[in-house]
Amino acid sequence: MTTSAETRLMDWLRDAHAAEEQAATMLTATARRIVNYPQLKERLEQHVGETRRHEALVRGCIERRGKDVSPLKDVSAKMVAVGQAVSGLFVGDEVMKASLATYTFEEMEIASYRILISAARHVGDAETARVCQEILEEEQAMADWLDNNIPAITEQYLAREEAVGATAKH
Repeated sequence: MTTSAETRLMDWLRDAHAAEEQAATMLTATARRIVNYPQLKERLEQHVGETRRHEALVRGCIERRGKDVSPLKDVSAKMVAVGQAVSGLFVGDEVMKASLATYTFEEMEIASYRILISAARHVGDAETARVCQEILEEEQAMADWLDNNIPAITEQYLAREEAVGATAKH
C-alpha cells in the first residue's frame, strides 16, 4: 500500500525532474549567448553537464520506485525555460538578468532537494536520500559560485557598459 508520504515523494521527484529539464534548457541557452563573460560562461556550461546528470539521477530514483517521469511537467518546464531564454533577447542587461535568474533558480532547487532528502528518509528510501544529497551539494556549489562572483560580474558589466564600443549585454 502506498502512503501519502510516498505519493508526495513521487510528486516532488517528478517536480525535481521537470526543474532539472527546465534548468538544462535555460542554462544552455544562456551560456550559448554569453560572449564577454568567460568565467560565467564556463561555469554555466559546467553546470549544464551537472544538471543533465541530475536529471538522469532523479529519473533513476523515479524508475527505481516503479514509476515514470511526468511528460506534462517536463514539457511545461521546458516551455517556461524557452520563454525565460527568449526574454533575454529583449533586455539590455541580459547577463545581469541571467545571473539573477540562475541564482534564484539554484536557491529553489536547494530547497527542493532538502525537502526530497527529508521525504525520502521519512519513507525509508535511503538511496533517494543519498542521490538527492549528492545533487544538493552540486546545486549549493553553483549557488555559492554565483554568490561569490555576482559582484565581479556586475563590475565587469558596468565597466563594459561605460566603455566606448564595448558590448555589456552578453
